Amino acid sequence: MSTLSEVARRAGVTSATVSNVLRNRGRVGEQTRQRVLEAVEALNYRPHLAARALAEGRAPTIALMVSSIANPFYPEFALAVEREARKSGHFVIICNTNEDPHAGRAYLDQIAGTLSEGVLVMNANLDFDDLHKTQARGTPVVLCMWERPEDSPGLPCIAVDFRLAGRLAAKHLIELGHRCIGAIVGSKPSGIHASRYEGFVDAMREAGLKVPAKNVRYAPDTIQGGYTAARDLLERDANVTAIFATNDLPALGTIHAAADLGRNVPRDLSVVGITDIQLAQQSRPPLTTVAVPTVEAAELAVTLLRDLIERPTRKHGAQQKVPRMCVTSGPRLIVRGSTQKR
Repeated sequence: MSTLSEVARRAGVTSATVSNVLRNRGRVGEQTRQRVLEAVEALNYRPHLAARALAEGRAPTIALMVSSIANPFYPEFALAVEREARKSGHFVIICNTNEDPHAGRAYLDQIAGTLSEGVLVMNANLDFDDLHKTQARGTPVVLCMWERPEDSPGLPCIAVDFRLAGRLAAKHLIELGHRCIGAIVGSKPSGIHASRYEGFVDAMREAGLKVPAKNVRYAPDTIQGGYTAARDLLERDANVTAIFATNDLPALGTIHAAADLGRNVPRDLSVVGITDIQLAQQSRPPLTTVAVPTVEAAELAVTLLRDLIERPTRKHGAQQKVPRMCVTSGPRLIVRGSTQKR
């Protein structure tokens, strides 16, 4: 494998000039730049990222921490992050915590500030103290898809109004004439989906409708979790004509459960979710859902992290305040085949 020095000798320039050409930095004449690029091509030179990171004290990568790569939403979000990161020459490292805070802490200790210049965090079950410590060590941290725009987490974040998403889902079902509506929440009562359920309850109460506890289930945020919860709910209350799920995966599980119980969706049961993952369009029937601006959130997250990387929080020994919140555009209802009028 060729080295930077060999490229420099072949092009008749210094190693610093080669580095400037490859990183598009500094002032380099066009003829010199072409000689360097020709030497790179002739020698099949490829930069050694680890060596560059050690030499420059920074890595051309950012880390994206997710709770479960098995959830199809996270690969979709990661793809949007990767596209945006490439615009500034960054690579993306995917860190899957598998909902284990110890694994997340290990990633922060081993990757943040060494293999990555900054960290994007997506519902990774991380202790905020660990994130603050990472930030205090000089590695920027940005929370992605923060669900409570009205309540700052104390860290730079990209927020989405998920409470509004819950309201939109409930209003849609109410406008279709449904009155006995069940809910499947894809987290614990105080978990990350709480604001979505709160928005649903807000809209129900405004319409003069109650949400009895017997028609609410808290389940894993998976298709199987939604299936189990919906089957139990429907078997216990035959009067339920619609189910709101706080995420698309439990909503898809609800459709499967209804089919196994002999209930047609949407004739016998309307189902609505939140997020609009690709599977929502591909299910049969296609899932009515409240879409959130996934691509916009990913682009804003990378832009904010890049800004924090380029303008460090420590200057001349003084600690600057960094908490910043960017709120995305609002969620929007997408009506498909899983809902219809009563």
